[in-house]
Amino acid sequence: MVMMEMESYLKELEKQFAEAESKLSSAEVASNPELLKQVAKRHSELQKIMESYGRYKQTLAKLDEAKALQNDPDTEIASLAEAEVESTSAELEKRRRELQILLLPKDPNDEKDILLEIRAGTGGEEAALFAADLFRAYARYAERRNWRIEIISQHETGHGGFKEIIFSIEGENIYSQMKFESGTHRVQRVPETEASGRIHTSAVTVAVLPEAEEVEVEIEPDDLRIDVFRSTGPGGQSVNTTDSAVRITHIPSGLVVTCQDEKSQHKNKAKALKVLRARLLDREIQRQQAEISASRRQQVGTGDRSERIRTYNFPQNRVTDHRIGLTLYKLNQIMEGDLDELIQALFLEDRMGRLKNLQSELDMSRAKLIT
Repeated sequence: MVMMEMESYLKELEKQFAEAESKLSSAEVASNPELLKQVAKRHSELQKIMESYGRYKQTLAKLDEAKALQNDPDTEIASLAEAEVESTSAELEKRRRELQILLLPKDPNDEKDILLEIRAGTGGEEAALFAADLFRAYARYAERRNWRIEIISQHETGHGGFKEIIFSIEGENIYSQMKFESGTHRVQRVPETEASGRIHTSAVTVAVLPEAEEVEVEIEPDDLRIDVFRSTGPGGQSVNTTDSAVRITHIPSGLVVTCQDEKSQHKNKAKALKVLRARLLDREIQRQQAEISASRRQQVGTGDRSERIRTYNFPQNRVTDHRIGLTLYKLNQIMEGDLDELIQALFLEDRMGRLKNLQSELDMSRAKLIT
């Protein structure tokens, strides 16, 4: 976004910000909790932009003052001014980029809670053990962020691994932070049962699904086939002696969700429907993304869960994210939940990619106007 276009847009946002501030102090908004929530949210979003815009304008004024002194007859003052112009120009560019990032269109799902599914892939029991390790890493990361976790469904192996585990994470702006974890995670390490010390390569797949509200994904009762059966996994006598497990088949899509962790059939059904709604919403998101894939090539990866996104090499204490070429030699800390550096690098790369994409579209629009 070139600065002239951005200035015009920011002036319009200044008006909207003033209107939002006025509405927050009005009795009509204060007496309507839902409207108050909407206005307060918009005010908060605009406030961040206005604060950034204020910093930009201050830096611009500082640059103009320095430029005015560049031709001062006092050579010492002129020399200092020239150095000031150089440093302030760099600061202004930083402020401009900060503003552009804030003005980027937001993913409508970014503020949502998520369902996170981890499944063992190639590698047998070693893959299942790494699925459990990855679950613990995400759980510890969630604890650091004060997010809440609830296990929806789990299929354990006999050696402490997971063939599959599905869990929800609730908190603030979770999908925006975690969505780049979707994909194939490859692990290279020596299994405990490997006597020769040979390194094995295994893989797990991760799917991060924004949680869907009922109003977003409408499911017709006639489209569902619901089967109940006796739980087969560990969980106490009542779990294994009553028909509490639930399997829901969504007939139009062919999606099947099973939940048997709870003793209550009603609770298992509610959890299974929660997973089904999230998967249906994710399927629609994937369809929309496929339609506009050409305009998203600048972003982090393609969103295709078949692609290998990251490798965890235990002998070298190394993690490599292949989408952005980032390698960190802190695997032990990462598996303890220290994921900030990885996640923030992906988050920033995504924003910078979308910024480049936006600038490219604006350049094309201007070129069409000129011709």
